[in-house]
Amino acid sequence: MGQPEPLAALESGVLPSGRTSSDNSQFPDKAEVERLGRARPAVLTSWLNEVLFVATIVLSMTMSEYFIGGFNIILPPVADDLNIPENTRTWPAGVINLTTAAFLMPFSRLCDIYGARSVFLFGHIWFMIWSLVCGFSTNTIMLIICRALQGIGTSAFTPAGLALLGQTYRPGPRKNLVFAIWGAFACLGFYFGIFMGAVCANFLTWRWYFWIGTIIVFCIAFTGFLTIPRNLHEQDESIRMDWWGLCTVVPGLILVVFAFTDGGHAPRGWQTPDIYVTFIIGILFLIAGVYTQGWVSAQPLLPSDLFRPKYMKRLSLALFCLYGVFGLYLFYSSYYIETVLHTTPILTAAWFTPLAIGGVCLAVCGGFVMHMISNRILMMISSVGFLLSVLLFAIIPNRVDGHPSTGFLYWAYIFPAMLCGTIGVDITYNVTNVFITTSMPRRLQATAGGLINTLLYLGMAFWLGIAEMAVSEANRRKLPEGLSLREQYKIGFWIGVAMAGLSLILVLTIKIDKAAAELTADEKAAQAEREIASN
Repeated sequence: MGQPEPLAALESGVLPSGRTSSDNSQFPDKAEVERLGRARPAVLTSWLNEVLFVATIVLSMTMSEYFIGGFNIILPPVADDLNIPENTRTWPAGVINLTTAAFLMPFSRLCDIYGARSVFLFGHIWFMIWSLVCGFSTNTIMLIICRALQGIGTSAFTPAGLALLGQTYRPGPRKNLVFAIWGAFACLGFYFGIFMGAVCANFLTWRWYFWIGTIIVFCIAFTGFLTIPRNLHEQDESIRMDWWGLCTVVPGLILVVFAFTDGGHAPRGWQTPDIYVTFIIGILFLIAGVYTQGWVSAQPLLPSDLFRPKYMKRLSLALFCLYGVFGLYLFYSSYYIETVLHTTPILTAAWFTPLAIGGVCLAVCGGFVMHMISNRILMMISSVGFLLSVLLFAIIPNRVDGHPSTGFLYWAYIFPAMLCGTIGVDITYNVTNVFITTSMPRRLQATAGGLINTLLYLGMAFWLGIAEMAVSEANRRKLPEGLSLREQYKIGFWIGVAMAGLSLILVLTIKIDKAAAELTADEKAAQAEREIASN
């Protein structure tokens, strides 16, 4: 990996301001660090280059969320058209999260080997191809396979995009703002997916939802080819793919999440041989993965350095639960609104508007205050937002009891739940992205990005499978009449409440300072080495 521009200048003896390393300090003083944290990176030669570069990266996240958020809206007409059974409808919705989570870390390593730019462009080309094919699906199996292959594209360009931003921007207000824009466009992508899904379901056909997305992904790939700098990566022939980790961790994750997701719908539940055999094999793969990562692989997919920053392990567990809460919230809230409250797709999209508008406002404002407010306080606010978003849906009254109007239910429960949901996901995503990428050296930027998004997608897929298993088990115990749809969705929301509560407890024990301008992780390491050498 090449050094960041300011550190390379320091190593050469010339500081960005023109001072030499023979001056009073080997490293920039506080004023210089503050200036560098606000300045445009030297690798981006003009303001137009910077705008197009940032737009390309953040729009990639937009389209990732587009194909997650909007699919729940078009799922009812898709299920009717392709005759998807009720007990398998979670698979087309959730399989993209599963494959994305499973392949994020291998593609993060490919970023180190071939450069984040190459992996970013490959991911978009792959994503574009399978998004196009999704629109031509003729049966359930074809749709599930295409959605799974979509996830491989997402697993490529997501850590690559995060690495490109992390390698380009120094810690400071400018980096905070760029990552805030990244988070804002994730919200816009989710809402844009809902809106286009509603439009296609009402006025076109669900197939156009995929074809419109394909066109946009092509534009992003083309713009990225022209605007992403080619000199961000220097070839390091010593870096190798961790084949032991790839062959154990990836199948282990897929098999375990498959067992949890399908176990609730199997004919005999967890007593079905296919389910418990799959689960046991998956666990064995994961045990082998832990062994290879700790004692076999010379260059593991999850290096120990990744968890060296203080509180990193607790933060990772909290993120795994919080993103699971958000996955449950998205899946069950859209179904609750459409099937229990009987709203049209267009009205459902309108009801999700606060999630997008609030997300943009929070993300952009957060970019201006993250260097002034303790990020621990921001994470506490975020965790409370996650908790309230699912709690409000869990306690929403039945329209039959007391006959509350749809308007009352929206303004009293759904509208504040939408605001709390965006408070939860946007603040958490922005704070953790900045914290983790700032804490990691340049060589671990792609790996850190892979870890963040693995927790995101795996948390959503895993906890949705747990909730579906709980719903199916509760439904089976109440045979022959079974649970109503409202009662089934409430189980999912209450599981989310429990997870959000656990996450809040974890967050209270984590201390994350302000995201202020400071030396990069590489510069801090070089400074420490020089101090040791001088002593």
